[in-house]
Amino acid sequence: MNTEQQINQLREELRQHNYNYYVLDAPTISDYDFDMKLKELQKLEEEHPEFYDSNSPTLRVGGEVTKNFETVVHEHRMYSLDNSYSREDLLDWEKRIKKLVDGEVNYTCELKYDGASISLTYENGELIRAVTRGDGIQGDNVTTNVKTIRSVPLKLKGNFPAKFDIRGEIVLPYDGFAKMNQERLAAGEEPYANPRNTASGSLKLQDSSETAKRPLDCLLYSIKGDRLGIITQYENLEKARQWGFKVPVESKLVQSIDEVLEYVAYWDEHRHDLPYETDGVVIKVNDLQQQEELGYTAKAPRWAMAYKFKAEQASTVLQEITYQVGRTGAITPVANLDPVLLAGTTVKRASLHNADQIEKLDIRVGDTVFVEKGGEIIPKIIGVDFQKRDQSSVPTQYIHQCPECGTELIRKEGEAQHYCPNYQGCNPQIIGRIQHYISRKAMDIEGLGGETVALLVNEDLIKNYADLYELKKEQVIPLERMAEKSADNLIVGIQKSKEIPFERVLFALGIRYVGETVAKKLAKHYKSIDAIMTASEEELVNVDEIGIKIAQSVNEFFTSEENEALVNRLKNYGVQLEISAEKLANQTDTLSGQTFVVSGVFEKVSRNELKKLIEDNGGKVSSSISSKTAYVVAGQNMGPSKLEKANKLEVPIISEDEFLDKIK
Repeated sequence: MNTEQQINQLREELRQHNYNYYVLDAPTISDYDFDMKLKELQKLEEEHPEFYDSNSPTLRVGGEVTKNFETVVHEHRMYSLDNSYSREDLLDWEKRIKKLVDGEVNYTCELKYDGASISLTYENGELIRAVTRGDGIQGDNVTTNVKTIRSVPLKLKGNFPAKFDIRGEIVLPYDGFAKMNQERLAAGEEPYANPRNTASGSLKLQDSSETAKRPLDCLLYSIKGDRLGIITQYENLEKARQWGFKVPVESKLVQSIDEVLEYVAYWDEHRHDLPYETDGVVIKVNDLQQQEELGYTAKAPRWAMAYKFKAEQASTVLQEITYQVGRTGAITPVANLDPVLLAGTTVKRASLHNADQIEKLDIRVGDTVFVEKGGEIIPKIIGVDFQKRDQSSVPTQYIHQCPECGTELIRKEGEAQHYCPNYQGCNPQIIGRIQHYISRKAMDIEGLGGETVALLVNEDLIKNYADLYELKKEQVIPLERMAEKSADNLIVGIQKSKEIPFERVLFALGIRYVGETVAKKLAKHYKSIDAIMTASEEELVNVDEIGIKIAQSVNEFFTSEENEALVNRLKNYGVQLEISAEKLANQTDTLSGQTFVVSGVFEKVSRNELKKLIEDNGGKVSSSISSKTAYVVAGQNMGPSKLEKANKLEVPIISEDEFLDKIK
C-alpha cells in the first residue's frame, strides 16, 4: 500500500469511527485507539502536504484563526416561524392550510431545539460552507469553526444530490455545558449563562481550536435545493440520516392536529429527559408539493408552525420603571427587576409595553410581579402578587415629558404608545435612525456598529445619516477604540454602501410602517424616490398591499423639508435612489393589473422562478383563486379543488408554455 492509499484508508476509518461515536452514539473503537490513528494520520499529512484534503478528519481539532467573518447571502432564505400556543391556534392554522391546498394533509412533528441556526452547503458530498442564520437573508461564514463539530459530516455517504443546503441547530448538551462551567468556576472565571447563548457564541470564536474544545452538537432537520427527488419532509429526514447527518429520532409523522397535540403533551412532560434544551415543537405540512403551494408570508412559511411549550414564570420585585426612546420617538416603559433566574437566563429587565398595560395590570414600583418568558425574546410582566403589595404604594403616573430631551409627549388618537415629537433634536431618535440606516437589512455598512454611531453623534460629528458620507478618516481616528485600520474600514464601508439597491435604501430611510416588504413594493411600483415623493395618499393606497396608514406615513415623511433635504443630499453623494437600468431591463408591465395563481409541478422553470417572472412582468401572485384571478398557471398534478374552483368561476387555465409565450 503506497502513502496516498494509507492516508485515504486512515481518513475513511476515522470518518466511520467518528460517525459511530458522535452520530450513532455506538462507538466500535476505544478513545485511545482513535487518538493513535488520528496521530498517525496527522504525521503522514505533515510529511506529505501534496495529499492535503480540506475535509480531513485531522482538521476537526481546529487551529485556523478568523479575524473577520465574511458575510454570505443565503441561496435559499432562512425564514423564522410563526408561533402558536393553543389547540385553537393550530386549528385556525389548519383551516387556512386546507383553504389553499387540495387533498389529505399530514404533518411531521419535530422537537424545536434551542441553539444557533446554521445552514450547511454540500457539493459532491463535501462540506464547502457553513453560514449562520443572520437575518435570514444573509449570515456569517463560520465554516472553519463548524468543521470542528464532530457530528457535522465533512464527507457524505450513500447516494446524495450533487449540491444542496441542509439546515439545523447547533446545540450544547446539558452535560457538556455543566462541565464547561465547572472548569470555569475552578479557574476563578464567571460561569456561562445558558447553553443556547454559549453555543451561538462558540461559532464566532476567532480561534477554531477554541471552538473544537467545546462539546457542540449539530442536529439537522431540513434539506433545501433544486430537483432533489424528495417528496415529503419525513423522507427529507430519512435521507439526511442515510447520508450521515445527525437527525433527531424523536420526529414523528402524524395525520391530524389531535395527534400533534398528543405529541406536544408527551414532550412537554418528557423534554427534561432530553440531553439538549428544547422549547417547543415544530409542525410542518409533510407533502413538499403542498408546502410549495402554500408558500410564504413576508416573514414565515405558511406550511410550518412552532408550538411553544407553556411559558416559564418566576416572581420578583419591581425596583424601578424607566423609559426608553426609540428611533421613531415611541416611548417604551421598562421594568427594572431584582435579578431572577428564568428559563436558564438571569432576567433583570422586562417590557411593560405602554401606559394602558401598566394601568390595566395596576403595576407599581415595589410590587412583587410575575414575569414570563414565552415566545418572545424579551420577558414580560403578566401580573402582580397583590397579597404582597405595600399598603402605602401609589398608582404609577406615566411620564408626560421625554426622559431624554424634556419635550412634552404626545399620544395620537387610536395609538397605544406615547411619542416624543422632537424628531430632529432628541438624541436617542437621531442615533436610532442612523443605527437603523446602517443595519444589515438596510445599508449594511461594514466597519460601523451601533456603539460607533452613538459616539459619532455624541461627539457632534454627525446629526443624520447623510452626514456619514462627509466623514473623514482624520475625524474618526481620535474616537475611543478606533485604530487606523478600523477608521479605514469605516470610511470604505460607508462609500461601498452607495452600491446598495434602491429598495434597501428606501427601507433604510426609516419611514414609519415601511418595512422590508413594503419598501420592495413601493420601489417596484414607483421605480425612483422622486416618483414616491410626489405621489399623493390616494395614489399610494392604490399600490398593492399599501393601506391608508402606510400611505399617510410615507406622505408625512416626504412633506418634511428636513427629510426632503436629506434625500437630496443622499442623491448627490451617489446613493441608489432609483431602480438600476440593468434591473429595469429585466422588468416589464406586460402583466400589469393581472393576478395569477400557480398550481402543480413545472418542467422548464421552478415554481419560484415562475412566480418571479410574473412579478418581474408587473403581475401579482395569489395563493387562492377568486373572481379577480386573471389566470391559473397549471403544471402537472394540479389540485382537483383548484381546478373545480377555476372552472366554476370561469378563470382561464393556461399551461407553463402558454404562460412563457405571454411574456416573450
